[in-house]
Amino acid sequence: MKKTLLLEKTIYGQADLILPDAPQLALAGRSNVGKSSMINKLAGRKQLAKTSGTPGKTQSINLYRVAPGDYFLVDLPGYGYARCSKEERAKWGKLIERYLSGNPNLRGVAALLDCRLPPQASDLDNIAWLRASNITVLGVLTKADKCTKREQQSQKARWTSILGGQPPVLFSSVTGAGFEELWQRIDALLAPQPEAEAAGQDETEAPDAPEAPSGPTNQDS
Repeated sequence: MKKTLLLEKTIYGQADLILPDAPQLALAGRSNVGKSSMINKLAGRKQLAKTSGTPGKTQSINLYRVAPGDYFLVDLPGYGYARCSKEERAKWGKLIERYLSGNPNLRGVAALLDCRLPPQASDLDNIAWLRASNITVLGVLTKADKCTKREQQSQKARWTSILGGQPPVLFSSVTGAGFEELWQRIDALLAPQPEAEAAGQDETEAPDAPEAPSGPTNQDS
């Protein structure tokens, strides 16, 4: 079934950090790793998320509602862009940490990783912090179309080891490679499972237990 994405909320500061009561998957990665392009590909729209050749374009936390599923993909500002001022980096660092640490509806973080590059220190630090915080990490190797098949498999094996045995998704916003797999992995984390829904219905619709039969009555002999 085709998914639709709708930009429902944009957060610019601490005062805006009022979150919906629904499951969320955050999208995190270095500046210019391809988060906006990935969102547009998942949505089937070219300009839902603004793309730019200038790293650090996203300067807000953007919440996209996904239907069907009734959950959110949350686009976090990119990290690792040196031209951003120290004050600005500190501001966003605090906001992102507060979002990640104090959010009971957070189901995990999709760590977007450039398939063309060896593991970067900022990516490794981010993943280490998430895992130490007991936050589920879904690895996504972006720009896979720019790598050969051998390079893709080498990077996938390397990151599988780093991610504790969980293989990342090889994804391309150009060719659509990994599109179905990524949605399946996202749904597995966020969407209600049929078994859980059935169990919930059984609980809510179960008939009242019959009254216990009364004990035997004494009869005159």
